[in-house]
Amino acid sequence: MGLTMDNDRFWHLIEQARRLAADPTDAEEVAGHTTTLLADHPPAEILQAEQVLWDLMAASYIAPLWAAAYQINGGCSDDGFDYFRGWLIAQGRATFEQAINDPDSLADLPVVQLAAAEGWDLDGEAILPIVWNAYQVATGSESPADNFTIHYPVLAPEWDFDFGDHERLARHLPRIAALYPA
Repeated sequence: MGLTMDNDRFWHLIEQARRLAADPTDAEEVAGHTTTLLADHPPAEILQAEQVLWDLMAASYIAPLWAAAYQINGGCSDDGFDYFRGWLIAQGRATFEQAINDPDSLADLPVVQLAAAEGWDLDGEAILPIVWNAYQVATGSESPADNFTIHYPVLAPEWDFDFGDHERLARHLPRIAALYPA
């Protein structure tokens, strides 16, 4: 009987991919390696990874993180927030969990500091289709469209303000705001 793809195994794949990447902060490179690694698993496990991925996307759907992404990327639409959270997943479990618990801790990451200094966006759109791509490589066919569900939580009402309001954002995320002076 095969193993199931759970949270721990998914994060192990991400960590393996990060070790293979010349630049482990490059979400696109991590996504490519993750796809290749995942494609070596049985099709049922590949499909299970989709639910794990979207559960992580839902767990990271929190207003303080969206505010941080807005500041880091100079704005952040719904899709932009998805891509930012994809980037965050590509940074590995420890960084992901730290950012969920304390979004302001992102300011401590050298890649975020460099992005602030250089005006770069942190985008991990390439992470989102890793399961679809791996399944296609492994089987030659598309994964079923109904393979996963997404249940986003309600955003915290105390964060219902214009994330472009630098002064207000700085009260909530002072270290992130300090990287991006008004």
